[in-house]
Amino acid sequence: MTEKHGGSDLRANITVARPVGRRGPGETYLVNGHKWFASVPMADCFLTVAQTEGGVSCLFIPRRRADGSLNGITVKRLKDKLGNRANASSEIEYHDAEAVLVGEEGRGVRTILLSAEYTRLDFAVGSAGLMRAALSQALHHNDHRTAFGAPLAQLPIQAPVLADLVLEWAGAAHLGFRVARAEDAHDDVSERLVSRLLTPVAKFWNCRRVAGVTEEVIQSIGGNAYIEEHDCPRYYREAPLNAIWEGTSNMMVMDVGRVLAREPKAVEPVIDEIRPAADEHPLLAAALAEIEELVADPEDTARYLVTRIALATQAALLVREAPTVVAEAFIASRLGGGWGPGYGTLRGLDFPAIIDYGRLG
Repeated sequence: MTEKHGGSDLRANITVARPVGRRGPGETYLVNGHKWFASVPMADCFLTVAQTEGGVSCLFIPRRRADGSLNGITVKRLKDKLGNRANASSEIEYHDAEAVLVGEEGRGVRTILLSAEYTRLDFAVGSAGLMRAALSQALHHNDHRTAFGAPLAQLPIQAPVLADLVLEWAGAAHLGFRVARAEDAHDDVSERLVSRLLTPVAKFWNCRRVAGVTEEVIQSIGGNAYIEEHDCPRYYREAPLNAIWEGTSNMMVMDVGRVLAREPKAVEPVIDEIRPAADEHPLLAAALAEIEELVADPEDTARYLVTRIALATQAALLVREAPTVVAEAFIASRLGGGWGPGYGTLRGLDFPAIIDYGRLG
């Protein structure tokens, strides 16, 4: 999708596709142009977007032409990335590459995003998984390392940090798998709306939070976690990619705005799911009331609105699925006051019980 001058604005792309004969879905086109990011360049086929007479369109490009010869795809170079090194990313050029039009001309962005929706879900769930992997490293180290006569996990200065990380992972995991459940029930109208709204919300929030979690885990372990033979450096390099791939944070916020503008009812099943928990927790009730007010004008609230939807949904899911001590700690910290920009500022909570939930996770 991405081109050097277009970036996230796919309609600014200049790669072109011209029909060999007839125009329309399923017909053969020749594609010419350059793509700045093409991941998995060894794949057997690609979905790409290109300009046609009808506008930006989606095309299926196989590695080989119908006669068995290699298609007109040239890998110019591999990207030297910060992380994600085992997954090759490249710059490619199309030179009369044979392609088949997928969907109608001019509907390419919407068509290719049908595929991207699953990838966004993958990154939301994957970010929760990356948090889990990092958290497991932190818990193991802090349970087995002693200082001042006690395991690190029991120290008053460290227990709030570990508990905070557990809450972050718990909220992310429940949010990611709630979206996955909605995808599995896509034939249900209500669940389809949940998926349409919460996919970009979960992709935005989980992917934004995972980098901070991995960094805090490194600090909770110390110098050993900064050594390349430890797992944490790889987690740390991998984390920022999740927020970039298949749409940056701003793109996710814009997508939520588009959903609310085109399908205002998409927020209703999400609100209905939050409301039972909100009836029992005043802080969550206040957050829900604020969301209902903000959705009327999403353009002016942008990231704040998406953040509140993410936190309120996570809180409601934890009330329903997690131990009471975990749900109440999440609500008190994420929706109440006094939760700092970093981790470990929790006060007056049952830290051992929250940490135990993380150990069992």
